[in-house]
Amino acid sequence: MKQTEVLLQPNPNARIEEFVYEKLDRKAPSRVNNPELLGQYMIDAGTEFGPGTAYGSALIKCGETQKRIGSADRELIQTSALNFLTPLRNFIEGDYKTIAKERKLLQNKRLDLDAAKTRLKKAKAAETRNSSEQELRITQSEFDRQAEITRLLLEGISSTHAHHLRCLNDFVEAQMTYYAQCYQYMLDLQKQLGSFPSNYLCNNNQTSVTPVPSVLPNVVGSSAMASTSGLVMSSPPNLNDLKECSGSRKARVLYDYDAANSTELSLLADEVITVFSVVGMDSDWLMGERGSQKGKVPITYLELLN
Repeated sequence: MKQTEVLLQPNPNARIEEFVYEKLDRKAPSRVNNPELLGQYMIDAGTEFGPGTAYGSALIKCGETQKRIGSADRELIQTSALNFLTPLRNFIEGDYKTIAKERKLLQNKRLDLDAAKTRLKKAKAAETRNSSEQELRITQSEFDRQAEITRLLLEGISSTHAHHLRCLNDFVEAQMTYYAQCYQYMLDLQKQLGSFPSNYLCNNNQTSVTPVPSVLPNVVGSSAMASTSGLVMSSPPNLNDLKECSGSRKARVLYDYDAANSTELSLLADEVITVFSVVGMDSDWLMGERGSQKGKVPITYLELLN
């Protein structure tokens, strides 16, 4: 129970504050979570940088997605607290304490019964035996009554287990929904920013790795999420050819690009444009041409066609 609370609210000060408000039977103040805070900072920075610029627009899109993740995180906490933590806490602090108390009382009654039996065995005088037998009958009656109370309480444990199993399933389902939502949000953001190049290379070798699939099934597989771990985006294999390009050549656009100003040309993934070099231009750029439109394009977004 405690570790679930830590998972849902890692901040110990916030947990203490919520505990105090709960004991005072008051509602804890709503606080902004970390993804929501990051999202707001990104939106503010993007607005200051300029929504009309590629970087400013991307920051705003990322910020909006972070805030959506923050809302999903808040929903996970509320759902898990209601459907999993609260029933578990109520049992531990309520029924379980009652059962433990009655079991301890039964143990004491058993000790009293054993003591009464011992005294009866040791009684020799008739008067003492009568008194011991009377004490034994009373003690036996009290033990039997307490044993019945404890038995009834313990018989309810099986239904309690079934209830907590349903609560556990609700918790797992809430987590599954949360992670699926987060993945879908990031997938949508990736599409807004432009699809990544088709080739990924590891840091220390040239082994190509299949990119994350763009379709999310009902259950998110961990292998798909882990496949991009420790990878960096590499330049296209024909980068040197592009830099040495003399004359016009055809090139396929690898992923979307929003022009930062009027001197650049916006690109759409998979389209084919004409590119050529211009004397004095930065080596990372080429001049691109699409019909009557012309502007600078980044080399890393292109694949030279033979």
